[in-house]
Order: sequence, then structure tokens, then C-alpha cells
Amino acid sequence: MTDNSMEQEIKSVFDLQQKYKFELRKTDAKTRIAKLKELKQALENAEEEIYVALDKDLRKSRFETAVTELFFTYAEIEHAIKKLASWMKPKSVGKTMSNLFASNKIYYEPKGVCLIIAPWNYPLQLIMSPLISAIAAGNCAILKPSELSSSTANVIHKIISNTFDEKEIACFEGDAEISTALLKLPFDHIFFTGSTAIGKIVMEAAAKNLTSVTLELGGKSPAIIDDSCDLKKAAEKIAWGKLVNAGQTCIAPDYVLIDEKLETVFVKHYKAAVQKMFFSGGEINESVYGKIINEKQFARLSELIRKTIKDGAQLEFGGETNAESLTINPTVFTSIGAESNMMQEEIFGPILPIIKCQNLQQAIDFVNTKDKPLALYIFSDDSKNQEKIINETSSGGTCVNDVLVHISNPNLPFGGVNSSGMGSCHGIFGFKNFSHERAVVFQSKFGMTKMIYPPYNMALLKWLKKLM
Repeated sequence: MTDNSMEQEIKSVFDLQQKYKFELRKTDAKTRIAKLKELKQALENAEEEIYVALDKDLRKSRFETAVTELFFTYAEIEHAIKKLASWMKPKSVGKTMSNLFASNKIYYEPKGVCLIIAPWNYPLQLIMSPLISAIAAGNCAILKPSELSSSTANVIHKIISNTFDEKEIACFEGDAEISTALLKLPFDHIFFTGSTAIGKIVMEAAAKNLTSVTLELGGKSPAIIDDSCDLKKAAEKIAWGKLVNAGQTCIAPDYVLIDEKLETVFVKHYKAAVQKMFFSGGEINESVYGKIINEKQFARLSELIRKTIKDGAQLEFGGETNAESLTINPTVFTSIGAESNMMQEEIFGPILPIIKCQNLQQAIDFVNTKDKPLALYIFSDDSKNQEKIINETSSGGTCVNDVLVHISNPNLPFGGVNSSGMGSCHGIFGFKNFSHERAVVFQSKFGMTKMIYPPYNMALLKWLKKLM
């Protein structure tokens, strides 16, 4: 397909959706719930294809695919089905003197035609989650899965095209040229998940059409460990959170800040946890440990290891790489400097830098010298320390004595702050994200507006002032 014909096809589908959105906005909860059930059934029917595709793209085990991709998506759908009728109901709000006798409500209207651009690291979950919210809110949507996880993108395209009419939901596969063509169009909302650098490009493109955006980005998410916690449990949880999907998780612990007296013991526990979870017979167990997505990312991470060693950091264990299988073994560095290459960018791989701190305040200050992260993890059994860290830092989300799990609760908002993102998703937060909250006032025959018509009564003004 030529560039011109591709753009024409995209524009044709976009125009169809722009017309159909006015019909779709009329749908009730029952109709939208039926669509969500159809989506879930289509996913269930394609489960085997999904398992095969994610194994090919990322070497995800069936267990990991089930837990982090499929079950997560099914839970989101079921939550929306259960709650949608209540979400859609207009909400009554309080009154003021100016509309004392009126009925004041918030209506949730669909934004219209929405663009959803998804990344490659959780290619099913991170395209289906916003789609669920878009459907629940009554929108049309165009999906753009990542070309880097091409096998999964193919399956997603098949699921969407077999389940929905393109005038309602469509899917376009392809490289950055497809994304560029899509971003030229005046969508009613854009939902993007990916890197901060590309997020800026998306936001710039959206600004040309004054299109609202949700940006789910990333950043360097720290784990802070104090001397009150169970170090063994902390090491196990951080090891799992860091190494699931071979570290290619936007909310993975990026680095550890730890009391200097605890570093050696923590490294010992972390290494033991890694060997227990991801090794078998002294070798990395590829049946449970994923691969790096492609040669480009593999080369970036391999070079990062090389530069970090050159910078003078201490390689505690790991560092082995296999270009043929795109595998980078779990790796830990200590004696990391703040100016190290490792600390300048999101790692997005199975490499963990550990930084010693003299006290908790130093750890907090270190976090605050960097951009606000998508997640922050606190390992402490001291409630005062927990509250101190929460109150003196900022992050998209936080877990205390665990990692990643905040993303699994649809009753919590998920999103970033500033460079780690804007806007929230999941549950009602996703529904509102794809809705316009419309203020509606139903005035009664006793409305007081007439009191302030010209000619003005200065005595009335004094009376009104007293009521303020």
C-alpha cells in the first residue's frame, strides 16, 4: 500500500466514525455492556493465538501472559460491566444562591472518535484497557498497536475486525508512518502509552487540533528501603517486579535507594531470589524469563552495562548477554554515581542499580532531584517513615511493601505526573477520561436570575453581598 492510499484509507475510516459517533452516543448501558461482552468472548476465543503471539514477540510464558495480559483485561471488562450503569447516570451536585431552585447535574457524554496508540511491552493489556473505557463511555475508536510486537498486533487486528464494524472500532497495523498519518487527524481524544520522548510528539500533534490527550509514559521509578523492613521479602518482591517481562515494564522498580548499612545483605537476598525464580541448574530458565523485544533494545541495554562498568560501578552479579536469543541476564550494580549513564534514562530492562544513602532524608532528596516517576515503592514497617516519603515526594502511584500491584485495582486511578504522564485510566477513571463531564442546570419557574436584570438595584446588591 502506498503512503497516499494508506492515508486515504485511514481518512475514510475516520470520516465514517465521525458520522457514526452521533448514533453511538445514544447507546444505553445495556448496549455498551453487550459490546464489552462481545469483546471478552472474542478474546477468550483467541486465547491460544494470543499465547503463541506473545511467546514469539517477548517469550512470555503462558502463566505470565495469562496473569499480566489476559486476566488483567478480563477483570477490567467485568468491572466495567458491573459498574457501567451507575457510571452513566447523571450525578446531582450541590446548589448555590444563583441556582437555588434549580436541579444541577453532571452528564457524562462520549468524547467522540478516539485514537489509542499502544506500546509493545504489554501489547494486549495496554491496548485493551483504554479500549474498554472507550467502549464503556460510548466512543468510536481507532487502534494502533505497536509494530514491534507484530505477532500480537496481527492477532489484535483480527479480533477487532471480526468483532466490530470499522465505523465503530478499527485497527491499523504498521510502523511510525501510520502513527504520523493518524496524528494529523482531528480526533476528539488521544490515548497514548509509551515513552516520554514520543509522548511529547503526540502532545505536539494533538495541540494543532486542540485535541485532549491522555499520556501514560514512564520514568525512573525508585524503590526506597529503610532499616525497619523485612529485607528478604523486600528483595523477593523487587526481584519479581524488576524482572517480570525481562524488566520491560513501565512501572518496574528502576533503581533502589537503601540505607548504607543494609546494602550487602539486600544484594545477597536479591541474588538468592533471582536464582530461585529465574534460574534452573545454574542457567537462566528461558521458559519463565522473557527476552528483550528486538536487537535495537538489546544493543542499548548491552551498551548500558558496558558503560556502567566503565564508569567505575561495581558489578555484583549478572551482566551476561546472549545476542542470539536476545537475553540479558538479571544484573545488579552497586557504587553507582548520580551522574552515571545508568541514572540518566529509564532502564527498561533487567538491570538494577543500587544506591546507598546515609539516611531516609537523603533518599527522599535524591528522588526529588529527578522527574516525577510513574511509580514509587516504599519498603518500610515504620508508619511514620511511610507517611514521610509519601508526603515529601510525588509519583503517579505508590505501593508500600509491594510492587506493581496498584495497577491491578480498577478502583484506583492509574497514571503519571508531568513527564511520567497525564490523565488517569482504569475503572471509573478511564470512563471519565473518555467522557466529557457536561454541566447541566434545569432551572425552575422560581429561578432568581430575573433579580439581577437591569436596571440595577443597588439596595439588592448590598443584600446579595451579605449573603456571600
